[in-house]
Amino acid sequence: MIEITILIGALVGIGLLGYLVTVISPHLIHNIGLMMLIFGLVEGLPTGIWYHVVLRRILASRGTLPPRWWIHPTRLHDHLTAEEHRSIRLWFLLGGIGYTVAVGGGLAAILGLLIERL
Repeated sequence: MIEITILIGALVGIGLLGYLVTVISPHLIHNIGLMMLIFGLVEGLPTGIWYHVVLRRILASRGTLPPRWWIHPTRLHDHLTAEEHRSIRLWFLLGGIGYTVAVGGGLAAILGLLIERL
């Protein structure tokens, strides 16, 4: 049942995207993408940096901070207590949302430029 739901959702998304491309101008898609990119960076960078700062403070106080820990910091979540995990969860989530919005906006901006060139 979940597979059918995913398939129907994907088909509706593809159809909606095809419809929106005919209704919305490529210039508008590009501008919306740039605004999403800017918003994602403005929201995601500070929260992502603060997530890393809080995680580093927690792990450095115990002396369990491996070298290059910032490359894959989610691997270190197993070393956190429930209270410590709660203290980083909001910043982790907000940074991830900002990253996702920024990447989606960048892709939309590129898509708008590509459609405009065709």
